[in-house]
Amino acid sequence: MKKIFLILAIGSLALSSCKKDYLETKPTNAVSDGVVFTNTTDAWKAIEGMHRFLYRQMYGTQALGGISGNMIYMDALGEDLVMTGQSNGWFIGEYRWINHRLVTSTICYYNYLYFFSFISNANQILAQIDAATGPQADKDAIKGQALAYRGWAYFMMIQLYGERFDKNGTNDGLGLPMRTAPTVGATPRVSVAEVYTQINKDLSDAIALLGGSVAARRDQSHINVNVARGIKARVALAQQNWTEAAALAVQARTGFTLMTNAQYMGGFNNYTNPEWIWGFKQQEDQGTFFYSFFAYLSCNFNSTNIRTNPKAINSRLYNLISATDVRKGLWDPTGTNTAFPIPLNPNGSRFPYMNRKFFVNNVAVSAGDVPLMRAAEMYLIEAEALARAGGQEVAARQALFTLARQRDPNYVLSTNSGQALIDEIMVQRRVELWGEGFRFYDLKRTNSPLDRTGANHNASLAGIFSMPAGDKQWQFLIPQQELNNTNGVVVQNPL
Repeated sequence: MKKIFLILAIGSLALSSCKKDYLETKPTNAVSDGVVFTNTTDAWKAIEGMHRFLYRQMYGTQALGGISGNMIYMDALGEDLVMTGQSNGWFIGEYRWINHRLVTSTICYYNYLYFFSFISNANQILAQIDAATGPQADKDAIKGQALAYRGWAYFMMIQLYGERFDKNGTNDGLGLPMRTAPTVGATPRVSVAEVYTQINKDLSDAIALLGGSVAARRDQSHINVNVARGIKARVALAQQNWTEAAALAVQARTGFTLMTNAQYMGGFNNYTNPEWIWGFKQQEDQGTFFYSFFAYLSCNFNSTNIRTNPKAINSRLYNLISATDVRKGLWDPTGTNTAFPIPLNPNGSRFPYMNRKFFVNNVAVSAGDVPLMRAAEMYLIEAEALARAGGQEVAARQALFTLARQRDPNYVLSTNSGQALIDEIMVQRRVELWGEGFRFYDLKRTNSPLDRTGANHNASLAGIFSMPAGDKQWQFLIPQQELNNTNGVVVQNPL
């Protein structure tokens, strides 16, 4: 890996405004000069830089507002988010399943470089934090967060560039270059199994450190033991380790409550929401202009993309939502309901099934908090894992009931079993997490086909309506720049 950037904060995330609060140092074919953490105060600034990277613009590209670029890509590749217009073209190539199979595309380059940036920064911190001066509690919190970030980043990447993990398989296909120290030189790809082994080790070590640290969590953008357990629950779910996934999900949501119906309709832009386990806070004066998540997924920010391409829900999925479910009110099936806000200067377009799940408080400013992990997801992980485990259906129904009843007062405890129960849980998951960046990951991990047929997808926009499970197109291609920079040490996925 050559083109990896170290990101370091100069000032506190909470206090930063127009200042540059990170540094981009030399690529990893040369260890960065002057990057030394002699004390925990400086190391905390590096952690703050990683948090800031969650919503910093990437590579000068408009659509890449940190992690939100990945979130939108993942839903654009699925079937539940519907593009209603060509607009200015952002995310259309991904929606059509073209760009993630193009070695020179932004989506391949961004997802590869973005997550390796976290890995590079984590490696720098982990190599130096033990020798730094400062309270042990701070060292544990810093080290735990760096480990969690590294495990999270590798997990996000392996699901894209590697083959699907199969608990009953060898998982010996090519995964990713494995870097656990700030070393130099090209590194070949190791197997999918080896990548997952390192992910689990990082997250287990992070949980041990964060669970024992007495350093106070500074805000919701910081990774605490709940977040680390939630990430590990996701990993266990992807590896079909059902018992572990369910147990970790319960632990991750401990101390967090499901939001009220009023909060659910509040725009998903406030990280003080009691349900948010992890999310990032964005001050209004930290303008992100047209690279914010809300510049593409909200209903009311005044961007060209939203005015002419308001994002909609799959009509087949919408029809599965109960009439008494509060979530049904997030979408307008008629496209004429004036209670749904749209950009007004100039007037935005209305389309059937358009959303109002995400909106900004100030239509002139795209800044807004973005959820990265919620208690609802943990209930869904628990329910799905228990339903797939065998012999745990009573507990699975109860976990599902807790969430579904909160959203729909008329929901009754499910009597479904087997595949019917799993299907019910997955529908709840699709509705609950719509627009939050999960759908491509879910389709791939469950070995499910893409199926956009019989819904409101426009053929001229969507490009494709189906993709068989297991097809090679479920793997992202390694960016050409990486192949060039490593002189063939890193090899390509099947073309």
